[in-house]
Parts: sequence; structure tokens; C-alpha cells
Amino acid sequence: MVPVLDSNKQPLMPCSEKRARKLMEKGEAKAYWQKGIFCIKLIKEPSNRAYQPVALGIDPGSKREGYTVLTEKNVVLNITTNTPDWVKEKMDTRRNLRRSRRYRKTPYRKCRWNRSSLRNTDRLTPSTKARWGAKLRITKQLLAILPITNINVEDIKAISKEDKATWNKSFSPLEVGKRWFYCELKLLGIDLKKTEGYDTKKHRDEREFPKGKDKLAYAWSAHNSDSHSLAELALNVLVKPFLGLHRIDFLKHYRRQLHIQQPEKNNLRRRHGTTVSMGMSKGSVVNYKGRLVYLGGASNERVSIHNILTGQRMSKHARISDIRVMYITKQRTQFISTFSKVKPVC
Repeated sequence: MVPVLDSNKQPLMPCSEKRARKLMEKGEAKAYWQKGIFCIKLIKEPSNRAYQPVALGIDPGSKREGYTVLTEKNVVLNITTNTPDWVKEKMDTRRNLRRSRRYRKTPYRKCRWNRSSLRNTDRLTPSTKARWGAKLRITKQLLAILPITNINVEDIKAISKEDKATWNKSFSPLEVGKRWFYCELKLLGIDLKKTEGYDTKKHRDEREFPKGKDKLAYAWSAHNSDSHSLAELALNVLVKPFLGLHRIDFLKHYRRQLHIQQPEKNNLRRRHGTTVSMGMSKGSVVNYKGRLVYLGGASNERVSIHNILTGQRMSKHARISDIRVMYITKQRTQFISTFSKVKPVC
């Protein structure tokens, strides 16, 4: 299915690929890309604005996560993403560098109260917020192109302690992040449902969906079999699965640092890290001599360009005059056609 937007970029009900192609051939719609996901944008007013229930199933994970959007009859799209798990390491490095500067003759931040030790149940650590914020960004990205009415999330839980209410409030980053994520979803005004993991497994086994053992694989059986089951449970329907999926990788950028960690010759420390290359945002999809690539770092008035699918660097001497920015994004999107054996039960 192809997401459809009106002339004001308001989401309408998705249509089939065949109908989207005919609308574009007749000149009634044009192609539109939402951070790598293909949509069509209508040029004239649609014939009707009738809406049907559309469900989003979210399968959280520590390394990979699955998203499935479906209607009562068809699957719209599947998404598998990585998780930004590098924030904790970066925070530890920043703290160690800040502490080491206090013993050198160099400017440093004065000591402050250790905010991380405060017993504040509403506070999110940076690593936890990065993980659950990524789920919220993907959800809002889908809401911008699809009229989603129901969201079903697998309610993962950490082991708690009995008869210790104060302990169970903020003992686990998973529980704190999950509670924050649910509150943010409720603010969107969409019907939210939470499903236990054993209920998801029961439905998946009844549908005879395969469950892959490789949790890091970008395959439908890894996480999208669960997200498809969650979406079906949200609408209480049975829909034939679609095995293709969009792979989304969140890009890891090195933000501006005071200086590089290891000194060079003569004990010189050069500045290091930035999210901007020659006035353009890193990770942006650009047109370089007729090819779609994404933007990397800059050096000596030249920029590096990378393959939009694999991330491999293609050149580090590209001229600014040969580059035209298409859209700004912090993630890399690729469509993968999967041919796993799945028994459709409808």
C-alpha cells in the first residue's frame, strides 16, 4: 500500500500501488518522500475523505524494533529499526573528560550537584530518553503520512520486587522510559492498547508465523511477525502478511567537542566533531551528479558523500557546487524485499 496525502499534506487513506501509479500517470498526483518512505501527494481535492480504522503495532527491542501499519484488509508497511544504544558510552566519555580537565591548567566547568543521583522518578537519563524517543519519532513520522487510529504496544516489563512500592517506581530504566513513552502517546489523542508478551506469542503461534532466532537480522520474521500480530490484535482482524519492510538506521553523529581526546605532535589538540558540513546538516540526502547519496563530514572546503543504502563512503573530495540538498534527515531508509516462507491464514 502507498500512503496518500492531500494538497495540504494531510494524510488520507492509503491506496494500492496500481492506483497510485495511475493517479501519477494522469497528472492527478505526484511523488512525495517522507524521510525515505514513498508517498503520493494529490494535486486536486480528493473525491471523498472517508476514513477506516488503521492500526500500528510496535514491538520494542534492545537492538532492533518492529513497526507494522495495517488496515482491516491490507498491510500498509513494515519497518525495522536499530536503536540508538551509543548514548551511555558518550555520556561516560564526556564525564571522564570533564573531570580530567579539573586537574590541568585549562578552563573547566565548576563542580555541580550530581543530578544523576537524585531520586526523581520523573527524570529520564539521556540513554533511556534516546531509546524511547526514537520510538516516538518513528510513531510521529507515521502519523504524518497515515491516519492511524489505534496503537498497540507490547508491554515489556522488568523484574520487580514484591511489597516495595517505592522501589518499583524507578528501579529500572526500562520501566521509567516505558511510562514516559505511554504518556507521550496518550498526548497524541490516539487509542492506546498494551499487550503482554505471552499474548503476542499466543496469537503468533495461532497464525503460524515464524519467529527468527537472529534478533539482529533485518527480516520480517525477526520483529515484524510480532508487530503484525500486535496490529491485528488492535483491530481484532486477520490480515494476510506482507513480507517487505523498510529498514531504518539512525545515524551516529559525533557532536562538537572541545578538542580531540588524544593529543597530536607537540601536544596539540585539534577541535573535533560537528553535525554540520559546510553549512549543511550531516545525514541529509543530496543529489550529487545525478545520484542520490547522503552527506558526511567536511575537510579542506570539500565534503564526503556516502552510499544511501550501505553507508559506505564514496568520496571525500566532493565540491559544494555539485551538491543539491533534497531533504534533511538523521536516518537512513532502505526498502528490503523479503521472501521468507510465511503461511497466510485469513
